Amino acid sequence: MNYYISDLHFGHGNAVKFDKRPFADEMEMGEELVRRWNSVVKQSDTVYILGDLGWSWAYDIYVPRLNGKKFLIKGNHDRVSSKQLHHFHGMADYLEIKDDGERVILSHFPMLFWNAQHYDSVHLYGHVHLTLQHELCEKWKEDMRQIEGIPVRAFNVGCMVPYMDYTPRTLKEILEANNALKEVVENEKKK
Repeated sequence: MNYYISDLHFGHGNAVKFDKRPFADEMEMGEELVRRWNSVVKQSDTVYILGDLGWSWAYDIYVPRLNGKKFLIKGNHDRVSSKQLHHFHGMADYLEIKDDGERVILSHFPMLFWNAQHYDSVHLYGHVHLTLQHELCEKWKEDMRQIEGIPVRAFNVGCMVPYMDYTPRTLKEILEANNALKEVVENEKKK
């Protein structure tokens, strides 16, 4: 089974404050992230971490405790030393994979356009947390659908996004959560 998540920021105390994460500090956050990860991920699973896993010093503390094969899509905070490469099944700046028949484009950063977008591929990204940048991405996606009729199956998998809830999710879970959100928004517009 494949799972996806971004922006865990292990060891990064400012991420607790910046995102208003429900943890007292980076140590509590680290322990809870490990617990939630291991509650769903088995050793035979693969987890695609879409960047900003954490500070380099935290890799040796937390990553060995995380179940599954870990594939890191590097983000702007990821500094992996040669001594830490063994923690990862693979590493890239950008990756295209197949998951349950879906073409999935993986990047830490959101992209306006990506390979096979017009053929219903899915783009998963992080980086924007729940900031104004996230809101701008959401507006852009809606504008592209409405104005241009361009398929936009792009989803923020930052751990702090409500449907992620600091837990790796499958592609099916991500798509279902976003379909449910889309229905809520459409029903609100009709009122």
